[in-house]
Amino acid sequence: MRSRWMVDKVFVFGTLKKGFPLHDRGLLGAAFLGVFRTHWRFPMLIAGPRFAPMMLNEPHLGFRVIGELYEVDEATLMRLDELESVGKPGNLRVLIEVEPVAAGSRVSAFAYMKQRELAEPAHSGFLDLYNDRRFKGLEDEI
Repeated sequence: MRSRWMVDKVFVFGTLKKGFPLHDRGLLGAAFLGVFRTHWRFPMLIAGPRFAPMMLNEPHLGFRVIGELYEVDEATLMRLDELESVGKPGNLRVLIEVEPVAAGSRVSAFAYMKQRELAEPAHSGFLDLYNDRRFKGLEDEI
């Protein structure tokens, strides 16, 4: 059984990164560990009606995705799961291997991924770095 003091590492590559729309809602106060990239290649693209960055759970396709690594407690992980719709069809939290972009050892971290059927329509090809500003959050619908 997990202790309530347990910490995990989370790799974020899109709207949860610093300076992007969901960072403060999901990771405010979390410990930033640096800029990392996936050890394996994954397809990451901008897709869906919200122009969301999505990394598909299809290793060995696409690019080694660059993002940020955070250390989070269980409450933060639960908040992130809710933001990322984990538990709804096609929305996954997957344990992957990431490594620092500069230099250093590989570590295991959770990443939020989607199944391909959620990536329609696609608004980009595969990307290694997310810098797009077209994301439409729920507040944009008001």
